[in-house]
Amino acid sequence: MSKKYTESGVDIAAGDEAVRRIAPWAKKTFRSGVMSNIGGFGALFKVDQNKYKNPVLVSGADGVGTKIKVAVDAGKLDTIGIDLVAMCVNDVLTLGAEPLFMLDYISCGKIVPEKIEQIVSGISFGCLKAGCALIGGETAEMSGTLGHDSFDIAGFCVGAVEQDKIVGGQHISEGDILIGLPSSGLHSNGYTLARKVLLETMKLKLDSKMSYDGSILVDELLKPTKIYVKQVLKVLEQFEVRGMVHVTGGGFGGNIPRILPDGLAADLSGDWLIPKIFDVIRENGKVDIEEMYSVFNMGIGFILIVSPADESGVLKIFEEQNEPAVSIGSIVKGDKTKIKGI
Repeated sequence: MSKKYTESGVDIAAGDEAVRRIAPWAKKTFRSGVMSNIGGFGALFKVDQNKYKNPVLVSGADGVGTKIKVAVDAGKLDTIGIDLVAMCVNDVLTLGAEPLFMLDYISCGKIVPEKIEQIVSGISFGCLKAGCALIGGETAEMSGTLGHDSFDIAGFCVGAVEQDKIVGGQHISEGDILIGLPSSGLHSNGYTLARKVLLETMKLKLDSKMSYDGSILVDELLKPTKIYVKQVLKVLEQFEVRGMVHVTGGGFGGNIPRILPDGLAADLSGDWLIPKIFDVIRENGKVDIEEMYSVFNMGIGFILIVSPADESGVLKIFEEQNEPAVSIGSIVKGDKTKIKGI
């Protein structure tokens, strides 16, 4: 039976080998609360009742989009897992939640245990950076559906927050300050447009040198998405944060309004460093600046909204953590779907 199954395109032995390889990477991430080992039908996690008196669970799911095609084409799969974790934990963080655990899903045309291990090693690194455990997941061989070298990955994160500490945006007021945390570059959004401009219009190769600093294109494209969890949780310990935004697909216009009350808008009149890769895409792709801000993070990956009285204190905490936060604007009256100042 297994021989026939292998001949049809699914290799059970390779799947078992992949699990054997990835289990140690998952165990590296285990933290207090994990109650089960890798390989069961479900994963157990106990919320710390000494830490949380009235916990609310916060969940999120995401992927990395067409960035994974760059990773596959480059044959470099050890960082894409960091992106997967970042996309999930940063989302959960916006509600004030501490990420507790992750699950992953990897589908591929052909299971190659070494490649699965590379992906999961990145997921493990990301989980360690976020302080959450990788406690389970699924690997599926999709022969006949996906190409032999094709992969896709999805992540699922669960966090916890005290009910009276949920950051929901309802207390955002006119005059509040938007504090931006720098991105590492493209993060994991807009890659369909980025690849079209860089690889098709400009006809660059993945090993091409970038004119602005001599870096290699593939290294720029595969820079991992930043994980902001520990830095932001430190701020939440000391200050009231009224709203938070993870700047992902949809850019500024697609994400900031999600947290704003009706009648209030964001005025992004501050200055921040925009990585050169965005200028290259805009100029060579002849992309309108409005579209750039609606597709990409433009150098800001995460935003906190705080009262003016707390601005300097919050910036100081980020400075102490070597996180170069910057005030990028304020909350004004207006249509929340219209971003001002950009």
